[in-house]
Amino acid sequence: MQIDLSRVIDQVSKEKGIERTIVVKAVEEMMLSAAKRTFGAERRFEARFSPELGEVELFEIKDVVAAVSNPALEIELAVAQASYDAEAQVGDEILIKLDTAAMGRIAAQAAKQNLIQHIRDAERKQIYGEFKDRKGEITSGIVQRFERKNIVVNLGRTEAVLPEKEQIPHERYRQGDRIRALILDVQLTERDLVIVLSRTAEEFLRKLFEQEVPEVYEGIVEIRQCAREPGARAKVAVYSKDSDVDPVGACVGVKGTRVQAIVQELRGEKIDIVPWTEDQAELVCRALAPAKVSKVILDEEERAMEVIVPDDQLSLAIGKRGQNVRLAHRLTGWKLEVRGESEAEEEARAARASLNAIQGVGEINAELLYQWGLRSAEQLAEADEETLEIEGISRERAHQLIEAARAHVEKKQRAIQEAAEQAALTGPPAGEQDSSAPSQTRDVEETADGSAVTQSGSEASVGAEIKS
Repeated sequence: MQIDLSRVIDQVSKEKGIERTIVVKAVEEMMLSAAKRTFGAERRFEARFSPELGEVELFEIKDVVAAVSNPALEIELAVAQASYDAEAQVGDEILIKLDTAAMGRIAAQAAKQNLIQHIRDAERKQIYGEFKDRKGEITSGIVQRFERKNIVVNLGRTEAVLPEKEQIPHERYRQGDRIRALILDVQLTERDLVIVLSRTAEEFLRKLFEQEVPEVYEGIVEIRQCAREPGARAKVAVYSKDSDVDPVGACVGVKGTRVQAIVQELRGEKIDIVPWTEDQAELVCRALAPAKVSKVILDEEERAMEVIVPDDQLSLAIGKRGQNVRLAHRLTGWKLEVRGESEAEEEARAARASLNAIQGVGEINAELLYQWGLRSAEQLAEADEETLEIEGISRERAHQLIEAARAHVEKKQRAIQEAAEQAALTGPPAGEQDSSAPSQTRDVEETADGSAVTQSGSEASVGAEIKS
């Protein structure tokens, strides 16, 4: 304890980036720990760092009493006045300076460990205070090591972890590589500081645009929405507050230099940039680019859209494994059902025929019902008269149509039931195929990518529906 602690404290404070007062407090805590280990935990001590002496002074605290009952905590009045303070009175506290040289090697080693722990805790809190306000920012570091499938990144004063789920698929790093990522979360626990990074978050893409596009950084161009499938494709909807600034052109840059810099950072992830519009139908059409859209049918209550595209554009609109329509759904927030023109026309003809088959409906009413969203006699039969308000059809007429539809459906069901009963009694004629044979059914299979393939006979049509 004969070394100049002032110099050591200054050095530790500078190297660790910790305030000097925090280091001083840690040194005092170290001395208290050693004192309790040496002299007994039941006794009371106080440690004070003296800048003049360059050392920590250790004092024992005792209460002045008339008669001592606990020598470890009390001192007799006469002894206190004779040895420490002539003006001491009963009830006062006396500080008795102790010789720190009396503390043994084991106590000193324990004190050293305590000091190291205090400094580590202080350093961890200091780093936490620095990084907690940087959540959502991009940082860079060096790949330090690999723990299972997680990457530990050296950020300089501390380490961060890039979990497997936050890594771009098929992206590979080696020890010593420089890496950029978004600070996703900062957590301070009793034992450790955990900084979580991400390269798959949509916010990472936003921040990259802020770094590469000055108009985005300055707020002239806003990124209203973005959706990603990391490593494969992303869609970004942008809006300009200045009518003289083209938001798409600003993000793309001259000869695509700006967006290409982002693509390279994301290891070739394709980025579609579309102009934002308040017209949701138009926004969906833009989001489905490069496919061209022929027609859009909105259902605002269900927040769903039926999108009709030319048959030769259907696979382009859906994208590889449904990727294009899936990203368009996430970008716009609308449930999308994409159909080809031929399939849509066939369904429209079938729907109009079903409605027109109801006695007394007629072609005009059938068309009005179809435009309102009813696709079959069964749907009309189940419709609520109170909510069925169609322009061009009075409430009284709507009631008549619903009753006619219900009668039509009941008659149809009776006919089916009678035919089934007759077939059960007589059996199918020789050579006639059973009515439940697969060739007479419409098989609907949903693929893993979210697209639905509907097959009827030798014809096949493809629709994609994103439900969530």
